[in-house]
Amino acid sequence: MRYNQKLIVKSTNKYSKVISHAEIILKDYDLCENCLGRLFSRKIGVSSNKLLGRKIHHALKKKHSKCYICKNLLEHLDSYEEKILHKSSDFQFTSFQIGATLKPSLIDRDDIIRSKFKLRGIDSIKTDITKHISKKFAKKTKTTIEHFSPDLTITINFKNNSFEFHSKPVFIFGRYLKMARGFSQKQKACDNCNGIGCGSCQYHGLSGFDSVEGMISQFLYEKFGAKQVKIAWIGGEDKSSLVLGNGRPFFAKIINPIKRKTSIPKKVKLDKIVLQGLKMVNQMPKEPIKFKSLVEISVNTDNKINPTKLKLLKNLKKSPITVYERFDKHNEKNVYSIKYKKTSPQSFLINLKVDGGLPIKRFVDGNNISPTLSDLLDSQCRCKEFDFYEIDLK
Repeated sequence: MRYNQKLIVKSTNKYSKVISHAEIILKDYDLCENCLGRLFSRKIGVSSNKLLGRKIHHALKKKHSKCYICKNLLEHLDSYEEKILHKSSDFQFTSFQIGATLKPSLIDRDDIIRSKFKLRGIDSIKTDITKHISKKFAKKTKTTIEHFSPDLTITINFKNNSFEFHSKPVFIFGRYLKMARGFSQKQKACDNCNGIGCGSCQYHGLSGFDSVEGMISQFLYEKFGAKQVKIAWIGGEDKSSLVLGNGRPFFAKIINPIKRKTSIPKKVKLDKIVLQGLKMVNQMPKEPIKFKSLVEISVNTDNKINPTKLKLLKNLKKSPITVYERFDKHNEKNVYSIKYKKTSPQSFLINLKVDGGLPIKRFVDGNNISPTLSDLLDSQCRCKEFDFYEIDLK
């Protein structure tokens, strides 16, 4: 009983000091219930700034007209809450974060009050606004407030009454089969914005959808309600190449998706390509992924093929192929298996299982690479076309 009485006395003393302090402030500054209560709610240990401010006004018999700090902005937050509820209704999310952009003058006035009256350890008006809206938004949407990595980030611009919604990216892993020749892996960027995204390209950043990248991106736009997709390729192929077998792996980052939970078919036919093994993953790879490719190369030679020298191709398994890059840098690619077949006096097919990233055309004709097919056959070789039949991740 005595312990409870001490708590009551202590709480009463705190409240009395708050009333005295508030009276000094209100002599020179008119503050609304929210702003006034915020200055003392932590000190007393109450959760409602508005209720505390109302009690202080009542105790001091003060009437509020126009708040010095917020200019009565906090009295109209309900309209902002309704707008973000409406504008966010299309997004799928389970967690969110709300930020605010305020007029500098409003923040300055808040700093003046806190500094002049030595009010420490209290929330800034910006923090108070976002807390207030976030609590109500969480309750109405049955979602959680998340500051580290929310599904949806909402920014309210109180300067011009605008809203921005940014959804956390979704990451996809899959493989594609390229069933026809004559179109590129990568799509040319929009000429107007150079890939950033503008009205001309409907904010996709692409010049069209007539490539592997374009077809994959268009499918993912529609599936996730997004505007942009960024693809990380695991190797590449020529415009005239086919990609068969198990397909080429890729990762896709879907930027600002509206949908987060959507069923993805394991196999999708898109005109000239087929997507398979699509699944959501946690993130894009942070480092280049090593892989092996089984590639079939069709080669023409300037001279008739010498059968004895053709057998020298087996030596490719004994030592790595050195690829020379700029600035005296080089890397090595190992050959794991090799088969070849003469198809005419001046042409042959070669099947290589080799480390990913080997520049096929350079390997054939001999350009800053050693050894090359031209070197081994002692005849200038030219790559007619090359196709991929298997791509395995290490």
